Amino acid sequence: MKQPKCGSTVQRSRCITQTDKSPDNVTDNEIAAARAATPTSWKLLLLLVAMNGIAPVSLYILVPALPLLVKTFNTDVSAVQLNVSLFMVGLAASQLVTGPLSDKFGRRPVLLGGLMLMTLATLSCIFAQTLPQLIGARFFQAVGGGTGMVMARAIIRDLYPRERVGGMLSLVIGVMMIAQLLSPLIGGLIENSFGWRAIFYFMAATAILATASIALGLPETRRVVEKTSDSGFVADVRALSANPVFIGYVLCQMLASAIIFTFAGGGPYIVVNQMGRSSAEYGLWFATSGVAYMLGNFVSVRLSPKLGLDRTIWLGLSLQILGSILNLIWGFTGLNQQPEWLFGTHMIVMFGNAFAMSNASAGAISMRPQAAGTASGAMGFLQMGFGSLCSQLGAFLGGQFATPLPLNIAILTISGACAAAIYLLVPRSNKFVSEETMTEAEEQDANLL
Repeated sequence: MKQPKCGSTVQRSRCITQTDKSPDNVTDNEIAAARAATPTSWKLLLLLVAMNGIAPVSLYILVPALPLLVKTFNTDVSAVQLNVSLFMVGLAASQLVTGPLSDKFGRRPVLLGGLMLMTLATLSCIFAQTLPQLIGARFFQAVGGGTGMVMARAIIRDLYPRERVGGMLSLVIGVMMIAQLLSPLIGGLIENSFGWRAIFYFMAATAILATASIALGLPETRRVVEKTSDSGFVADVRALSANPVFIGYVLCQMLASAIIFTFAGGGPYIVVNQMGRSSAEYGLWFATSGVAYMLGNFVSVRLSPKLGLDRTIWLGLSLQILGSILNLIWGFTGLNQQPEWLFGTHMIVMFGNAFAMSNASAGAISMRPQAAGTASGAMGFLQMGFGSLCSQLGAFLGGQFATPLPLNIAILTISGACAAAIYLLVPRSNKFVSEETMTEAEEQDANLL
């Protein structure tokens, strides 16, 4: 096979990827051609962030306007809350379906189709006259936007070798977290200045811009392999579900994300009801968790190529458990009745959580590269589905008790289960990333950052 040129940073990365002899790499001319057409690093980063973040931003940007929607539609809080809960259901359903579709038909057509559906649904939100119409449009907005979350993970796996996937996911998620942290603020400002419908005008313009940028700037990246008796959706599902290592990574990622949903579900009740603080103050304290998670992702970018996926996961799990134990101690002593103790220690949990989540995701989608979309979709479905249940659990623990202690116990339990999934199902590996790949990773991360 003709070797690719290895001049620029990105070309050298492709060269390493294509000449890597590990089993998960496919070295054919069609894949080499697809990678040669890949945008430069910063453009690729922006496209990945856009497709991965547009659905979460759409979720959070409407939250400040929910109290106004209660008055606008003359209904109760639980009915308006369906704008959030059914949005998460839409995200879960989308990821379960679009992942396998992208493995069969390609990343580009499925991604563009999903973004166009999101654009149309967002426009429908603008003209919704009743709450059921708005909730229905929001559901389809999530179905379309969720496609980007699956495709981002799958495209990263298409373009990078296994040891680089964790770092790239961390980088994309870290940049996306900045947008997510700002989205409630942006939503509140738009709603106060122009009304709640203006939020959807803003999101429609964003969706159109993202769709056009991806249509013009992103080539097809799906790995093209010859069809055999061991290929296809059914074979992919059978192979993945029978692989205990894949299951271990998925469980780790699902449980790590459950920590976020559980704490987010109970946090408002603890801060506002138990501590007697304002909802605005809760928002500021909760932002510290996002900042810690974002920083953890950026640090993981540097560590993952050096330590490898499994070591980085274990480092993250250790920090998660350490922070959970400290918060449990503060719970017994009563110290975490003050937000600085509760959230300060939870920042340790979230910093380690970023290590575990991104690298567990990388491990899962690397088990069967030709089925990266199916793996990513299944993982996203479980993450959102289980996460919605944990959000309700967190709300119960935060709202029905007088101290944060039950929530602290729940988070420590989930952290322990997360570590158990990796310990029992993923073999310990002493494999180091090659020096050549480490050097290339550092160069490429520096350019992207």
